[in-house]
Amino acid sequence: MVRKVRLMQGPAEATRIRRQRQACAWLIAGAMAWLPLRHAQAAMNFCAAPAWQTSERTNADPGVKALVSNVQAHLNDPPHAQAKLHTEGTLPHEGIYDQSVEAEKDLALLRDAALAWRATSDDRYLKLVDRLLYAWVTTYQPSFNPIDETHFEGLILAYDMTASALPVKTRNASMAFLTKLANGYIGQIDEQPRPLKGNYRNNWQSHRIKLIAMAAFTLDNRKMINAAQRLFVEHIGDNIEPDGSTIDFAERDALHYVTYDLQPLVTAALAARRHNRNWLPEKGANGASLQAALNWLAPYASGNKTHEEFVHSSVAFDAKRREAGLPGYSGQWDPKNAAELFHLAARLDGRYTPIALQLAATPPAWLAVCLPMTAR
Repeated sequence: MVRKVRLMQGPAEATRIRRQRQACAWLIAGAMAWLPLRHAQAAMNFCAAPAWQTSERTNADPGVKALVSNVQAHLNDPPHAQAKLHTEGTLPHEGIYDQSVEAEKDLALLRDAALAWRATSDDRYLKLVDRLLYAWVTTYQPSFNPIDETHFEGLILAYDMTASALPVKTRNASMAFLTKLANGYIGQIDEQPRPLKGNYRNNWQSHRIKLIAMAAFTLDNRKMINAAQRLFVEHIGDNIEPDGSTIDFAERDALHYVTYDLQPLVTAALAARRHNRNWLPEKGANGASLQAALNWLAPYASGNKTHEEFVHSSVAFDAKRREAGLPGYSGQWDPKNAAELFHLAARLDGRYTPIALQLAATPPAWLAVCLPMTAR
């Protein structure tokens, strides 16, 4: 009798088991589809501002409105991706300087288009990011000259904000590009004899570390992140004196280069902050810190101290630029040149907010959208 009952229940039991297996298969398939997406999502999320879903909120904020309007004007622009960029050590109209400057506008547009998408959820801006990003990461060949490549921070931020929504081919190509860029710079630095000298301890190194840190955190690559922190701390000790003055100020006798030296380090520290790492007070082997360097520059930025630029520079190219009449290479330093630096620094430490607001009542449009709130 028992055997008979089992036989009678067989088809129903088989149907139940089949449905359970189908459900499991769907769950597994769903999980498998989700895993690559999660893996490819940018982990840094440098820009903390949430998406603003209503047009009322977008239109109410002048910074957002200006940024979105600017991006909208370029929605149909073709990519200007180049295999090579070169501006370092050259003057306007020399070599490929002008061509490079024009192409670099794409990198700022990439960042702004990603921010416009975040602010409005309008897919037109995401499509612009996809088009420009794919063109650049499949065309450009890294030279590992950090002055030529510093503007790639815009590309990294664009990927960071849009990774999970990008087509697979763009996402994969971008990840490969950023991995190549960061590992190339790490390898280049680690091949140098210690102590580091020349442009491995001046502002060039600051720009290398910025690109390494931003790529490492957005890829969420633990090995790269550890290298970024190690190289950041080493550079603080190499570049900054315990009193906060920098090697660039000693070499160039110019606050222009102090700003140019510190801004990439503050940007790197902001990338680290998104992973709950506080690099601002991190001390180098000599006891120096990024915070000390910002504090050293603060009296000049606030106008309490002044400085005649490049008077005793040891770099011949500075004299060449002065003779060519380029602005900022002679005369007194204009504190407004440090406005973006201190608005960025204010996102690390609210104590820099008064100086930032003195220099510029509002931050650059991209930063107003990206990180609207200063730190406490």
